[in-house]
This record gives sequence, C-alpha cells and structure tokens, in this order.
Amino acid sequence: MLNAVHHIAIICSDYERSKAFYVDVLGLEIIREIYRSERESYKLDLALNGQFVIELFSFKNPPKRVSGPEAAGLRHLAFEVSDLDAVVTKLKDKNIAAETIRVDAFTGKRFTFIADPDDLPIEFYSK
Repeated sequence: MLNAVHHIAIICSDYERSKAFYVDVLGLEIIREIYRSERESYKLDLALNGQFVIELFSFKNPPKRVSGPEAAGLRHLAFEVSDLDAVVTKLKDKNIAAETIRVDAFTGKRFTFIADPDDLPIEFYSK
C-alpha cells in the first residue's frame, strides 16, 4: 500500500532564518521556491541527495511549537549520517550546539540532537 515517505512539511516562524538553516547549515538543496501572495506565504521544496524530502512553509504569526515537555504528535526529524563526530564538529563550527552523543541501547548506534530555529528537534543517527 505505501511506497515511501514522500516529504515532511515544516512551518517556520522566520522564513529567511529557517531557509538559511536548512540550506546553509544542513546542506539541503533547493528544488523550488514559491511565494504565494494570496497567503502571504513561502513554500520551499528541499532535497537531500537529489530526493525531495522537506517542504518549508512560512505563515504569518504561526503559534509556537511545543518541544518541552514533549507533547503528543510528531516527535522529531532524523537524518542518517556516516560520521557523527564530523557532523557535530561541522555544526559546532556554525555555532550550532549538539546534545551529548548517546548510544541507542537497542541498536548500539550513536546519535545526538540539535534544534532548528523554531526548536524542532533534529536527530543525527549513525549509519
């Protein structure tokens, strides 16, 4: 019935700041950027390794996302990485603080979290 995850939609509070984070910090590629004047909203389609993964939306005055304490709903966005230490170093060079690296008790894989500009938790998980 299902083939794959098509994309993940994220609503941001500051479009230019979030665009810079997802493109310049995380390195996602811009597929298409559309301004919808009737909604006063941007829609930015982003790809990872050429595959469409994220729709970044801007809306006027969206309510703040609840990140802590954890609330019901989508928990976080996770990216698989080949070299977690290199990712953490690159983030640190861009003034993005990562949590202490932990080890998944079930898989033995290392992982860490950061927050995007709107405090959306983003996980980096070792391949």
